Amino acid sequence: MAMVSIKDVAARAGVSPGTVSNVLNRPGKVAPATRERVEAAISELGFVRHGSASTLRAGHSRTIGLSVIDIGNPFFTEVAAGVEDVVSELGYAVILGNSAGSPDKEDRNLRVLAEHRVRGVLITPSGEDPSRLDRLRENGISVVLVDHPAHRPDQCAVAVDDVAGGRAAVAHLLAKGARSLAYVTGPLTIRQCVERREGAKVAMRAAGLDPADLTVVETATMTARAGEKAAADLVARGLPEAVFCANDLLALGVLRALLRSGVRVPGDVALMGYDDIDFAAASAVSLSSMRQPTYQLGRIATELLLDECDNPDTHAHQHIMFQPELVARESTQ
Repeated sequence: MAMVSIKDVAARAGVSPGTVSNVLNRPGKVAPATRERVEAAISELGFVRHGSASTLRAGHSRTIGLSVIDIGNPFFTEVAAGVEDVVSELGYAVILGNSAGSPDKEDRNLRVLAEHRVRGVLITPSGEDPSRLDRLRENGISVVLVDHPAHRPDQCAVAVDDVAGGRAAVAHLLAKGARSLAYVTGPLTIRQCVERREGAKVAMRAAGLDPADLTVVETATMTARAGEKAAADLVARGLPEAVFCANDLLALGVLRALLRSGVRVPGDVALMGYDDIDFAAASAVSLSSMRQPTYQLGRIATELLLDECDNPDTHAHQHIMFQPELVARESTQ
């Protein structure tokens, strides 16, 4: 069976091939009644756009890239949901890359995205070196940072104030009477981990405690299993009165290990997570956490990216910083 062409669709709808092209690529420029007629013809004929040909003509595809540091973390799953909802409404697709916190793997993923001629890239960078992102921009690929402040003024970024989040989390633990604290964190090469630790120290300093007394347990990954190992380390050292974890997966691992060891949470140790993933409220002892607007991060970042792609002459770069929200549950009561 011969492939249905744009000319076939145009003939069925009684419009020009250019109008069909506008419906496919710039639907806002076509009158609603005409657009409906063309879309009906597309459906009736079973027309499928030739993606490779349109990519060659435009110089880019109708795809965007999303690069995250841990797709196994529900935080990034929710961010991706916000991204996908926007692009699907506009007829785009998403190519997902997981750097696993490795700058080398991130570089490889970004090269693949460039080879696919993506329209733009959303990225939670695995390091602080902006040069790889500058190379994308030099090749005409727009970049928006997600869950990370901007590297430069002429760049969009959507982030959450992690220093404020760390400060609020530890202030909450201190208000509950804790005076000895531990911070269980992923690699301190990750900006979020560093800034949440800094916020914790700010809260301790404000309460008249020495920030140097904060026990820091650094893990290679930010998973529940890593949290279990960190809890074993804390038990061996002597448990503090409160534990703040850099994300909920670590906190859930700590919780599981402590309960297995007969430690009461919060009776013996108060426990605080970060992100407020769905599992936080559903754990054996519901977990106090710092809630982040994850879905909104993905959605707003995507809207900024596509506006920059479609309106380069009028686009205004924005640096949006959300504030996290304290959610107190059983683990700190």
